[in-house]
Amino acid sequence: MPQGANKLLLEMFTIFVSAKLGGELFANLALPAVLGEIAAGVLLGPHALSLIAPTDNIQAFAELGAIFVLFTAGLEIHPQDLVRVGQQSLRVALAGVIVPFVLGFAYLRIRGTNLHEAVFVAAAMVATSVGVTAGVLDELRVLHARFSRIILGAAVFDDILGMVLLAVVVGMASGGVRWLHLGITFLEALAFTLFMIFVGPRVVHHMRPGLRRLSTQNAPLALSLALCLMFSWASERIGMAAIIGAFFTGLVLADYAPEWELGPPVRGIHDMLAPFFFFAIGARLDIGLFSGGVLWTACVVTVLAIISKLAGCGLPVLNEGWPTALRVSIGMVPRGEVALIIALIGLQMNVISQSAYAIVIFMTAITTLAAPLALRWVLNSGSLERVGHVG
Repeated sequence: MPQGANKLLLEMFTIFVSAKLGGELFANLALPAVLGEIAAGVLLGPHALSLIAPTDNIQAFAELGAIFVLFTAGLEIHPQDLVRVGQQSLRVALAGVIVPFVLGFAYLRIRGTNLHEAVFVAAAMVATSVGVTAGVLDELRVLHARFSRIILGAAVFDDILGMVLLAVVVGMASGGVRWLHLGITFLEALAFTLFMIFVGPRVVHHMRPGLRRLSTQNAPLALSLALCLMFSWASERIGMAAIIGAFFTGLVLADYAPEWELGPPVRGIHDMLAPFFFFAIGARLDIGLFSGGVLWTACVVTVLAIISKLAGCGLPVLNEGWPTALRVSIGMVPRGEVALIIALIGLQMNVISQSAYAIVIFMTAITTLAAPLALRWVLNSGSLERVGHVG
């Protein structure tokens, strides 16, 4: 066996086992298992014990893990359920974009941060990492609850709005916004979303009779995986995150999942790949970057990031009751890969400093770690019937 392949297998073994052990430890402490998988990444990653330095291959496995976290979540939600909470989800997403951006930008400008750096950091405060929240909701078996559907629907709109904001921010930093290109990209994302929700299920319905005539073993599973990979690619291609395409694919197939018995095999793939995603999140945290003023600014930005999502995402659904508003707002708190991508683009364009990049990493890490704890606590503090009814 080539040396590179041998090394990759050892790294995969180390990541998978350590993440699973971390998840088991946290689960025994009545904490979300995904937090244990993230903590394993922090401990073994390049900024702590340095046992694992995530390579491109490991990052590819992490991205596949994120795809199957959202694909699995989508299989639990029927399209008509998402449509029912569409208006609430859109309001949550709009407020969850505007409030964090305004608060973050205002604070950074008041403390003297230059315009472009303030814009990039504020833009990074906008993006929600639905992968982490979906992992916790799935672990607690509440993906069918109304508040879960609102969170996942809002995350879809959040991704579209975040994509538009990123395009504007990059355009400002590079000397001008290409409004025509921006408009076309937004329309592509909107058309993709509408197609997947309203047309996709009908296409699968017409394909169903043909599956019975195929001699391929597990033909429905093969078709489902092919669609997941294709729509993940398509989503990425038009500027949205690949995980949104994966979520929509699960949504399209949700009505047929019981008949095709997709749950067990897809869950098996999920359980194999998801630990790489959560481990990679933890491995990004470099605690050595923080000292003095940078640490103070990072703490303030993180507090603003949390408060802005709690207020911005909770108020639009307050009419559904405090429990639902609280759970929706907490579910929208985690930042993730999109925030890190925004900061990385700013760093590569030389419009933000290393300290600003560190602030975004700190904010991302703390919100990613804290939100699952808070979400699990509020879910365990009362009955599901008070939170949002199933169905």
